Amino acid sequence: MQMQQTIERPAVCAGIGVHSGEKARLVLKPAPVGTGVVFRRTDLDASDITIHAHADAVSDTRLGTTLTNEAGVSVAVVEHLMAALAGMGIDNLIIDIDGPEVPIMDGSSAVFCELLLQAGLKKQSAPRRRIRILEPVEIVDGPKRATLSPSDDSVLTLRARIEYDDSIIGIQQMALRLAPGMFARDLAFARTYGFARDVEMLRANGLARGGSLDNAVVLEDGAVMNPEGLRAEDEFVRHKMLDAVGDLMLAGAPIAGSYDAVQPGHALNNALVRKLLATPAAWCWETDADIEAQMPVRARVSV
Repeated sequence: MQMQQTIERPAVCAGIGVHSGEKARLVLKPAPVGTGVVFRRTDLDASDITIHAHADAVSDTRLGTTLTNEAGVSVAVVEHLMAALAGMGIDNLIIDIDGPEVPIMDGSSAVFCELLLQAGLKKQSAPRRRIRILEPVEIVDGPKRATLSPSDDSVLTLRARIEYDDSIIGIQQMALRLAPGMFARDLAFARTYGFARDVEMLRANGLARGGSLDNAVVLEDGAVMNPEGLRAEDEFVRHKMLDAVGDLMLAGAPIAGSYDAVQPGHALNNALVRKLLATPAAWCWETDADIEAQMPVRARVSV
């Protein structure tokens, strides 16, 4: 029986925001059953500093996912941390942050995964609920496409394809079953990436002010500018899948189904989750207890 999880004890990290360039300190704290993932902006003296990590709270998807509550309090670039929570099986967590943006760390989810392991994973007293996909849901935006469809599995299966004119990236595609341990092994290390030619434009628009070779893979004239090179030849599509895991976590529970995407991004992922939640016939809540109750008596006894 899969049970809900939180962490054993608080954990702390700090760094700068890739877009704001501002420092922020994160304190991850255990949370009771049914809490979900909640951010709290401890640097603000506002009437409501609580931001629930849910697709309905997404207010911006430009080069990252931003969450905003009804009082206008926001936290940006949540996807790498949310991906780590999904990959490590964390359901309930309070995240105190004293800045506007989750620290980018090295541009991947690896530091957050390590932080959660150091804090310890704690099973809780209630079964984990997941979202079972019953009917296909699709979002199409020109050449971009993302679909959630039914599967017989109890975990999420991801397939993604990206295509760039840049010779270093080219066409990359990957499929992965998000079984326990697979995220930490196969996706968590993959860093965010961008092109040197876009840096001035991004900074003129208030973005990438904290970006550097320490927290992103940067490409220029068909070459990787980072002295250490790539962590994997297909690090780019792996990072797109990492982002998708984080964005899909904003559905409010793990998803049991198949995610297929071509040229995915935060806007596409958020639109997909919103459409899913707005289509009640396309999904249902499910726990392991529900599945066991539907099994024949003989099968239950043999298990």
